[in-house]
Amino acid sequence: MNKLTRAAASALLACAIALPAATTATAATNSTTFATTLPAASGTPAADREPLRLPAPTGPYGVGSSVLHLVDRSRTDPWVPEADGRQLMVTLHYPAARPATGGHTPGRPTPYSTREEARLLLEAIQVDDPSSVTKLARIPAHSAVDVRPAPGRHPLVVLSPGFGMPRFTLTALAVDLASRGYVVASLDHAYESSGTSVPGGPALTCVACTIMEESGGTKAPVVTAVRAADTRFVLDRLTGPRPAWRYAGTIDRERIGMAGHSIGGASAATAMAGDRRIDAGVNMDGTFWDALPSDGLGGRPFMLLGADEYHRPGAGDTSWDSTWAGLSGPRHWLTVDGADHLGFTDAPVLLGHFGIPGGTLATERAVAVTRTYVAAFFDAYLRDEDQPLLDGPDPSNPEVRFHRP
Repeated sequence: MNKLTRAAASALLACAIALPAATTATAATNSTTFATTLPAASGTPAADREPLRLPAPTGPYGVGSSVLHLVDRSRTDPWVPEADGRQLMVTLHYPAARPATGGHTPGRPTPYSTREEARLLLEAIQVDDPSSVTKLARIPAHSAVDVRPAPGRHPLVVLSPGFGMPRFTLTALAVDLASRGYVVASLDHAYESSGTSVPGGPALTCVACTIMEESGGTKAPVVTAVRAADTRFVLDRLTGPRPAWRYAGTIDRERIGMAGHSIGGASAATAMAGDRRIDAGVNMDGTFWDALPSDGLGGRPFMLLGADEYHRPGAGDTSWDSTWAGLSGPRHWLTVDGADHLGFTDAPVLLGHFGIPGGTLATERAVAVTRTYVAAFFDAYLRDEDQPLLDGPDPSNPEVRFHRP
């Protein structure tokens, strides 16, 4: 498979993983459908479009950031067995001691991505514009590098991106949660994204995309199992006796949540099933690939948040119906009118800038709805705060539908 085809398959699979299980294998093996799955950029020069920037976070805190390179040498990497263990890049966003002014946290600004990560992502979405690499890497990320954290202990939320997508595509959600008082760990799972920069070596590209394509999508349960193991390892390294992060003392080890997009959301349920430390989880528009244990998730809360077209009850993705029936604790099933599969990530901002069509929901609303409901869920179940927003429809968020089948 040549380089361009492999990149196309990567982006295609990010979409295909969210489709109903009955159709996923066909989509995953048919890379010729990429052009209709993710249309090419429009002819409008990027310089003539709106500035490329993320909405500012909405919470009262400034936001700090740290990047960790972690290697689990107790495991063999499933995609590249000859690798020296399982490599993980983790970005931590956290509430900063100094408040933000005008959306800017005092200190050295955090880059959105490395230049190589930006180049590989743009290649995957078929944007051939060298100036856009710098523009993407330098998107204001609304955080400052390694600044002093706010005092006290804060709940931890782990974020897992969609298949083929790098961790930085969840930055808008991550910085917003951090501004509301959460420590947020966004994971790049080795060889499962368009490109992950690691210290001292070449970027790790999506070897798993090729393997998934060649298997007809049957390796999806391997992805969720591996990501659950990645999450356990990261939790060990953040909350264990010799933490890898200098500010690990700010984490409240008794309040941990996990959310993910696409197969990252499915992995949240798989990770919870195997790790009692995770108290609450969110799946953003991902097909479930693993059956729940007989006791569900042991009474722990879970939220389904997806695009209405495929993820309302009885619609295309029947894995949501079966998983919903197996949940034994507090549960919420919400869908969003006008959202597409990538609408729960930074994609509406990025793709819209480059003229690539997405869902019909306006970009600012896609970002706001995701931030609002994910934060409300974690505020309710990690902070024990009353959240009427989760009780039913809200006039200020008319796109959100509640389901109780």
